[in-house]
Amino acid sequence: MTQTPIALRRHNHGLCVRSALASARALCGERGARLTPLRAQVLELVWQSHKPLGAYQLMDRLAEASTRRVAPPTVYRALDFLLEQGLIHRINGLNAYVGCPSPEHRHPNHFLLCRACGVAVELESEALTQTIQQNTKDAGFLLEHHSLEVTGLCPDCRSSAHD
Repeated sequence: MTQTPIALRRHNHGLCVRSALASARALCGERGARLTPLRAQVLELVWQSHKPLGAYQLMDRLAEASTRRVAPPTVYRALDFLLEQGLIHRINGLNAYVGCPSPEHRHPNHFLLCRACGVAVELESEALTQTIQQNTKDAGFLLEHHSLEVTGLCPDCRSSAHD
């Protein structure tokens, strides 16, 4: 039986954000990677909700939090660093980013995307990963990376639609 992903359960979001930042600091320290204040700020903004954010949305939010505007290349460099460290994922279909709840290990990206409220939930499924790997192998295809995006309605939006 599959367990309901964390982002679809009720949780303490403030704790969720603090935990993600603490984990990022620890992982970057272990890896000898530099989590600059700007990179940490971008990561925090990504984690502010479980809704994917695009680079320009992040730029706007950074501008709201600061007295100066951050240039697009600066934001993209921060996002590239966070992606390289596995601290965030890019949702290709939305050209947007979400925080990774398991940055300590590299893994394929599987997302449940709610078309109504915009929430994105990372779904870690070893069975799904193995199925994709086996099917690509059977097809003679060399799998280098995969990302799966499933669109539908989250439990809150499903229940709202029935009210």
